[in-house]
Amino acid sequence: MITETQQGRKTKLELYEMLEEISKAQSYEQRVELVRSFSEKYISFKDYIRCVFDSRIQFLLPNHPPPYTPAEENAVPSTWHKLNNQLKYFVKGLNADNMHPLKRETMFISILESVHPSDAEILVQMILKKTSCEGLTVDVVKEACPNLIITS
Repeated sequence: MITETQQGRKTKLELYEMLEEISKAQSYEQRVELVRSFSEKYISFKDYIRCVFDSRIQFLLPNHPPPYTPAEENAVPSTWHKLNNQLKYFVKGLNADNMHPLKRETMFISILESVHPSDAEILVQMILKKTSCEGLTVDVVKEACPNLIITS
């Protein structure tokens, strides 16, 4: 398992690990509690669920998976926790509006090639406004974080 460590101890779950926990939850209530807990602990998780479920967020990226070479699972140079602050370059209405599309797409591919391969797959689905996490639904997110997303 690839995680950020501090003095040999695991300090942060990766995005794919959080989604695995949610999909393994036995009940709706457990999923709600996990989403609530992860969104309180990780801004990167909160940003992820916003991007997937909030209808106000529109990406300025192609509506198909980009070509990229996934990082090796045992040699991941970065994490979604460190790179999620770059979302502002991909979302309409933020820093992305005046950026050349090729530069924006190259930045996104760079992120995909820098994170765990499982996280890269999740991020590709995120820009398509989809999640492959069983049990992570609009209803779960709205109950866990009532003011986080707006759906239309």
